[in-house]
Amino acid sequence: MKRRGKKFLLVLCLASILSSSLNASRPEEEIRIGSKKFTESVILADIASKLAGSIGATVMHRQELGGTRLLWGALLAGEIDVYPEYTGTLMGEMFAREGVRDQASLGQALAKRGLLISRSLGFSNAYGLGMAAGRAELLRISKISDLPRHASLRFGLGDEFLSRADGWPAVQATYGLSAADVRGLDHDIAYKGLAEGLIDVMDVYRTDPEVEYYGVRTLDDDLHIFQESTAILLYRADLRQRAPRALSAMLRLEGRIDQQLMIGMNRAVKVDRRSESEVAAQFLAANFSLIDTQPLEGLARRLVRRTIEHLKLTTISLGAAILVALPLGVIAARRPVLGRAILAAASIVQTIPSLALLVFMIPILGIGPGPAIAALFLYSLLPIIRNTATALQDIPPSIRISAIALGLTPSRRLTLIELPMASPAILAGMKTAAVINVGAATLGALIGAGGYGQPIFTGVRLDNFGLILEGAVPAALLALLVQGLFDLAERYLTPRGLRLKQPV
Repeated sequence: MKRRGKKFLLVLCLASILSSSLNASRPEEEIRIGSKKFTESVILADIASKLAGSIGATVMHRQELGGTRLLWGALLAGEIDVYPEYTGTLMGEMFAREGVRDQASLGQALAKRGLLISRSLGFSNAYGLGMAAGRAELLRISKISDLPRHASLRFGLGDEFLSRADGWPAVQATYGLSAADVRGLDHDIAYKGLAEGLIDVMDVYRTDPEVEYYGVRTLDDDLHIFQESTAILLYRADLRQRAPRALSAMLRLEGRIDQQLMIGMNRAVKVDRRSESEVAAQFLAANFSLIDTQPLEGLARRLVRRTIEHLKLTTISLGAAILVALPLGVIAARRPVLGRAILAAASIVQTIPSLALLVFMIPILGIGPGPAIAALFLYSLLPIIRNTATALQDIPPSIRISAIALGLTPSRRLTLIELPMASPAILAGMKTAAVINVGAATLGALIGAGGYGQPIFTGVRLDNFGLILEGAVPAALLALLVQGLFDLAERYLTPRGLRLKQPV
């Protein structure tokens, strides 16, 4: 018996060592999860992130990246591996021109692009139109076909709903609506507009907790144009080979969230002001007995992380802009014809709306800090080029003649006389570029670049003024700090004897 016992222990030890060796040699799986710019998507992506993380995978959650087309493009480009989506969105928006009408044809269309979808997460969503209950009662409106009788109604609709083939265009065509006052509004802000009587009709989702919170009446879709849209995970097919265990962990979510549970989680974030991460952790503890051991990130740690992200965006872009703009400014000063072309090109870049410039960069540089840094670099060029060129041109001719008389070469005149004399104006241009840079960098959060813009956009989405201040105040303080640093640099870097005298 003793010998059998020893053999058993020996086998057990060998099995344990072998198992440990196999686990140690197994490559760590990495996965990048995206989410759209609305609460439900962030919660679902957070739950999927924690499920993948529970098996030891390295997970990056790029949250609030924007709308459907941005996430779709990022998935096809391999910038992200998976994100929560809805079958109705895929069929009604992404494949509207391909005649995809059912699950089978949807699967085939996705497979052609190297994509797969999970089974239903357990609930479906659908568009609808809503009105404040009192206003609807007063006007005796209970269904969408009642709306054409009231031409003066004010509509506040989400941008995606306005442009989707199965959204506003379908409503107009089917119900014969020809409303004169239709404006694009952020979905979360539209609820406040509805509650305050600033708009009369808005688009709603079935899982919006605000429908109950604000007393919104969802109008009956009596002509049945809004289709059921099943919540799923949309992912790259190669994930099955690259991260099979992480994918398997995420797919445990199939069929586990019903509609009421999703509304409850949305309510916990949007009404009770709890974080998406906290709500996701609670769901996993209740449904998978999975305890999230990672502590919630406190305010100090969030500020440090966002400050590092923001500084990374601004310092890299501004440093690159200085390296490029200074020589261009010198060329512009010495070659007036070429200088006008350089300034014109920089001015044209400056006129492009910052959000549009960010989006233009995505096909080239993907999502994340890259396109944000490139856009900020382009925005920083004009003030530095213009100030450098103007300051060099304003140096009195007598000083140039004196430098030539001393036998200085053009390069030595530039480095020893002209640039030091022009330095106050050049530094002023850099200061202007830096301050613009700090403010514009907040928009980088829309494409996953992080920084102070993240809490600002989250605060707008959740109507949380505290969160907005969490990003806005540090951004303003950083801009003031940058301005102060350049003022100091201007004071100490310009040689006293070479400063231009101010006109009396």
